[in-house]
Amino acid sequence: MALPSALNSALGKIPKRAESRGEVELRDTFEDSGVASALDVVDHQVIYGRRGTGKTHALRYLTATKIDEGDVGVYVDLRTVGSAEGIFDGEQIGPIERTGRILVDLLNQVHDEILQVALDDNELVGDALFVSRLDDLLVAIGSIRVDGPIEQTLDTERGRSRQDSAEGSLNVVKPQVRLAASSTEASSEKDRTVVTRRGIEKISLNFSDVARALRLLAESLSARRVWVVLDEWASVPWDVQPYLGAFLVRCLLPVRAITVKIAAIERQTNFRTKLPNGQLIGIELGADMSANLSLDDFMVFEQEENRARNFFRGLLFKHLTAGTDEQRQVPGLVKESDLISIGFTDSRAFDELVRAAEGVPRDAINIAAKAAWRAADRRISIPDVRSAARQWFQDDKEGALKGEPEAQLLLNWIIDKVIRDKKARGFLVNQREQGATPLTALFDARVLHLVRRGYSAQDEPGERYDVYVIDYGAYVDLINTQNAPKGTLLVDDDGLDGWVEVPTQDLRALRRAVLDLGEFARSVQPSDAV
Repeated sequence: MALPSALNSALGKIPKRAESRGEVELRDTFEDSGVASALDVVDHQVIYGRRGTGKTHALRYLTATKIDEGDVGVYVDLRTVGSAEGIFDGEQIGPIERTGRILVDLLNQVHDEILQVALDDNELVGDALFVSRLDDLLVAIGSIRVDGPIEQTLDTERGRSRQDSAEGSLNVVKPQVRLAASSTEASSEKDRTVVTRRGIEKISLNFSDVARALRLLAESLSARRVWVVLDEWASVPWDVQPYLGAFLVRCLLPVRAITVKIAAIERQTNFRTKLPNGQLIGIELGADMSANLSLDDFMVFEQEENRARNFFRGLLFKHLTAGTDEQRQVPGLVKESDLISIGFTDSRAFDELVRAAEGVPRDAINIAAKAAWRAADRRISIPDVRSAARQWFQDDKEGALKGEPEAQLLLNWIIDKVIRDKKARGFLVNQREQGATPLTALFDARVLHLVRRGYSAQDEPGERYDVYVIDYGAYVDLINTQNAPKGTLLVDDDGLDGWVEVPTQDLRALRRAVLDLGEFARSVQPSDAV
C-alpha cells in the first residue's frame, strides 16, 4: 500500500531551482505551458517573467533540445560573468570598462561551448579552417590597451676599433727582403629608442573584429545554428545593461546563423539609454529584438481550473519521478492521478495548492514541500496548504519587502482599501497610473499577481485597467486580523482560528474595486517613507 509519508518525504527533496538539475533531468522535468513552441523560433527574443515563473528552466530546456537537434546551444548565466570590481565598483570604473569585462567573459563562454561541440564532432576537429577561425575569435576578444602617459628614451651607442699587422721574409740564397704591413680601423654608431608606457591595462574590443570573427566562425559551422541564451539579465548592473545591449546589437544580432534569447525581469531591465551627447545606445525592443513573450502571462490560469490543475499535477509528478532509481521512487506513484490519491486528502486539497501557487511554479514547489513537512505521515489537507502558503509568504515574499518601505506602505494601504472596505482579494489599477510606483515592487516580490491586462471597468468603459489580486499567502496571513472577512473556510489553529474565506478571482466583483494610486501618493508624507 502506498504511504503518504514516502510521498511527503519526496516532495520535500525536490530541488527548488532549475540549476540544481542536470541537463537530462531538466528535459524530463519540464512541464510545458505552451512556452516551448513560442521559444522555438529563430527570431531574437526577450523573455520576461518574475522570479520563479520558470525562465531558467524553459531556456535550459530550449538549449538542451537544440543541442540534441545538432545545433550549438550556449547557455550563459550572467551572474557568473564579469569581475567583482566591474560589478560593484561603479564609481571607480566607468560603464564601458565594466561592460568590457563582462563581454570578454561572455565571449569566452561562447568560444568554449563551440569548442566543446567541435571536440565531439570529428568532422569539425579535422577542419583546419574551422580551427583557425575559432582561434581568431580568441584573438579578437583578447585585445588589451594601456591608458596612461607614454615615455620615450633615446639611447645612442658608439663603437671604435683598430687592428695593425706586419709581415716579413728573408731569402738567404738570393738576398731579398720582403716586408708587408696592414692596418684596419672601424667605427660604428647605433641608436636605440625605448618606449615606456605607464598606466592601467584596459580591455579593448573592436566591434568590427569581433563581429567578423563571429560571422566567419558561424559560417564554418555549415548549416548549424548557434543559440546564445542569456539568463539572469537583471543581475547585470543597471548602468551597464545598455552598453551590453549595444554590443549584442553590433556583434551578435547581425550574424544570420546566431539567435539570441534573453531572460529578464521586465521592471528590472534597462535595455536602452541616451548618452550625454544625445546618442541612443542599447537594444531597441520591437526592432532589434522582439519582446512579446512573458511567462507571467503564460502562467495565468484565470477561469481555467482544469488547465491549471493539469499543469501543476504534471509539474510535481515529473519532479518526483524524473531521474530517480527504483529504490528512491515513491511506491505506487505510477501515473499523475496517483499524486492526488496518495498525497492529498481529496482533490479539493490539491486544488487549494494550485490556488496558493498563483501560477508560479517555484511557489508551488515550495508550498508543497512545506505542506508535506506539516503533514508528516498523513495526507496533505487544506489547512496544511494554507499554513504552508502563509509561512512561504512570510519567509520569502515579505522578507523581500524589508528594503522597500514605500512598497510596504502601499501593501498596508491596499489591505485597507480592498480587503477591509471591499471585502475582496483583487482590484483594478488604471494602466496610465502605474509607471514607476511601489506597485512594481509588490508585483516583482510576488505579493501581487497580475491576472488580466486591459480590462474595462463598469463605470469607465473608455479606460483600460490591469487586474491584480493579493497573493494567496498574504491573504491567509491577514485572516486573523481585524480586516478578515467572514466566511466558511476552516483553517488550522496556528494562531488562526475560526471559519474564513479565501475569495476566488471573480472579475464581476472587482469592477468597482478601482485603486487610485494618486490618492496613495497624496496620502504618503515624506517622513512616512523613511
